[in-house]
Amino acid sequence: MELEAIPGVGAKTADALHELDDPEAALRRGDVAAIASASGITHGRAVQIARGAVRDRHGDDGRVLATDRARELYRDVIGLLKDRAVTDYAETRLETFYPSASRSRIEEVRSFVADAMEREPDPAVLEALSGVEPMESPGTVRVRERCLATADAERYAEAEAAMPELSVETAEDVRDLSELARSYATVIVLDESFAGLDVHGDVRVRPDALETPAETVPERLLARFATNRDRLLAAAAVHEAADVDPPCDLEALRDALSRVDDDGTVIGDDEFDRLATAVDDLDAAVGTAESVANDHLRQAIRERDVTIEGQDFLSLVEQGARVDSLLSRELADEYDAALERARDHVVSALRLDPGEAEIAKRVFPEGDPTFPVEHDEETVSRLRNELSTARDQRAATLKADLAEDLSELSDPADDLVRDALELDVELAVSRFARDFDCTLPTFDRDRGFRIVEGRSPLLDVSYADAEPVDYAVSGATLLSGVNSGGKTSTLDLVALVAILAQMGMPVPAAEARLERFEEIHYYAKSQGTLDAGAFEATLREFGDLVEGADGRLVLVDELESITEPGASAKIIAGILEALEDQAATAVFVSHLAREIREAADFPVAVDGIEATGLEDGELRVNRSPQKDHLARSTPELIVEKLSGERGGAFYEDLLEKF
Repeated sequence: MELEAIPGVGAKTADALHELDDPEAALRRGDVAAIASASGITHGRAVQIARGAVRDRHGDDGRVLATDRARELYRDVIGLLKDRAVTDYAETRLETFYPSASRSRIEEVRSFVADAMEREPDPAVLEALSGVEPMESPGTVRVRERCLATADAERYAEAEAAMPELSVETAEDVRDLSELARSYATVIVLDESFAGLDVHGDVRVRPDALETPAETVPERLLARFATNRDRLLAAAAVHEAADVDPPCDLEALRDALSRVDDDGTVIGDDEFDRLATAVDDLDAAVGTAESVANDHLRQAIRERDVTIEGQDFLSLVEQGARVDSLLSRELADEYDAALERARDHVVSALRLDPGEAEIAKRVFPEGDPTFPVEHDEETVSRLRNELSTARDQRAATLKADLAEDLSELSDPADDLVRDALELDVELAVSRFARDFDCTLPTFDRDRGFRIVEGRSPLLDVSYADAEPVDYAVSGATLLSGVNSGGKTSTLDLVALVAILAQMGMPVPAAEARLERFEEIHYYAKSQGTLDAGAFEATLREFGDLVEGADGRLVLVDELESITEPGASAKIIAGILEALEDQAATAVFVSHLAREIREAADFPVAVDGIEATGLEDGELRVNRSPQKDHLARSTPELIVEKLSGERGGAFYEDLLEKF
């Protein structure tokens, strides 16, 4: 797919889209969330790009909605669908559906909708969907205990770009590597020339390290799963509640997620926990061990009666002996016992293994007794380094092992979340179809439309209370009827059915058939008589209309209000003549049906929404237009009512004039 061939996508936007892992797949799916994740692209812009990709794929010029009123009704339709979505993703995704004149696009959506209408909107599924969001990219993780090393400048730059999580160091020889091994727990060498060299420390020669990120920097994958833990668990719950086959083993996914903390740290490993705790508690353990030794010696001195003969004391002093030396003769065994207790405390408190315990014994070295007992700081530092290195290497091993498991789940996890979000789109369509008793319409080559038991969900009354309407039109037609009889609502219903049908969506009717319209023109009722300039502009607009392409649906509400009735009738008659010549489907609501029919040079069809009478001052109306029937006006009904109630020549004469 040539990205710049998509309508509205220039070079800058194409560059941003190329940042995505698979821009063509995202565009093909209409994945607005993925498109919007590209730098500089808003959600609104992502919708436009997704629509542009659809139009490009189906050769669709996207001009079906030709007037403001038609576009307004489309926004109302989208609003009804979005109201039935749970996730923000589904709301945005629904905006990628639009009325199309392309047969292939309509059929593509109809196939999707047919499956969606079979979905059962189970409350448990809707509840589970509330926790699902598109996968989020975590921020860059900094890994300080591991580095990459190379002697090649080009490889150095490549490594920095490929793995920003790790430090990249220059290493020209074994000495450089040895220095790095003292600073990092693990050194990963990118140059094969270093293979076979013996370097102290954890130094690994891995020329393929940049091509295996899950092994080299497993923190990247762990961070992604940690960041999206709640989304993944919610998506898993959606699949289970909906009884939909998931793209991965959900138990394996949950097990893997349970092994990584929110910050990407691997959890649940006893050995790592032991080493981490030992590093953290080392200084405290050594300090406590000193106290243990000194408390033992203090108690021993209190309990021991030490006697030194005068000659012995003089001899010791003459030899320069210290008090410690004087004590060592009497307390040597107790001093050894104190050291042993201190060593045992460090080993037991930190749960050291035999190798670590050997180092710990030298924290309190043997030698001349001293009081108070003190530790050897150099040995403590060595023990700390040994424990820290073991901890970091253990963490790296755990991360690598977990990343290996997660790498197999990575793509399926993306699919898991995406499928859950797409299920929400399907359920929104299903709920719309169920709430408004919808059916999929049929398209044929016959001119016009036919609607059976259609009800508009946009009326001010509840949908259940809306009266069903049957209406069919096959050419240029006038729709007459009393005021407040439902003429405008009928136009809205026709436009609504046509818009939904050409979106590929179900329509609120028991049955519907229509031709595939190239354009939908809907002109709302004008607000009062227009001045000369506005009148001229309106005529220009209708002049452009009748010179347009064939295969259009034209709906006009009381155009006669733009000027005086006599002129209006002639203008409307002329417009209808032109539309009839082009085989357009048109419905013009007008109170001048008789005058327009007389002015037209072809037999204009006139349908009527007939009022059956007045009851307590309220009209009783048959909302379905009657074919080839000029409906009576409200004044005529009132005159008829008065004539029947009061009689007299006056009312009878008035009635005859109608």
